[in-house]
Amino acid sequence: MNTEIKRIDRELQCEGTIIKYYKDTVVLPDGRTELYDFIGHNGAAAAVGVLDDGRLVMVRQYRNALDRFTLEIPAGGLNPNEPAIDAAARELEEETGYQCGKIEKLITIRTTVAFCNEKIDIYLATELKKTAQHLDEDEFVNIEIHTVEELEKMIYDGTIEDAKTIASILAYKNKYVK
Repeated sequence: MNTEIKRIDRELQCEGTIIKYYKDTVVLPDGRTELYDFIGHNGAAAAVGVLDDGRLVMVRQYRNALDRFTLEIPAGGLNPNEPAIDAAARELEEETGYQCGKIEKLITIRTTVAFCNEKIDIYLATELKKTAQHLDEDEFVNIEIHTVEELEKMIYDGTIEDAKTIASILAYKNKYVK
């Protein structure tokens, strides 16, 4: 059986501030043609900021899609031609007011592979030094400091639902916490 699937057209339907929505025309292995939704995203970077005592620097901010505040690791979109590692360090300082002395790759996630190409490169940021927040005009971010154990409990009790935050905390715990 032929298993080849081929996209033959991609038509822009709508362009937003951070995404583009397309209709893709795809030829299936049996020769039928189907329309697929596709959301194009420019990518993002995030940082797990770890203080010298092992606690993590988190942000609580309003998320319009959920119409509520959520607890997350600091993250944001990539600027044109900006390396993800630089974006992660920038977002950490902008949102939390902590500058990192050391930063290394932790994991990469794809948030919703069924219809979106969003990629988030996530870094471990250590040797943190307190500076000052540099929030965008539309950002209202509160800083919270938590232990890994507290955050893991919040994951399993449903308090934390953000995928990048869950993946990052559990990856950090698995790789670095003894």
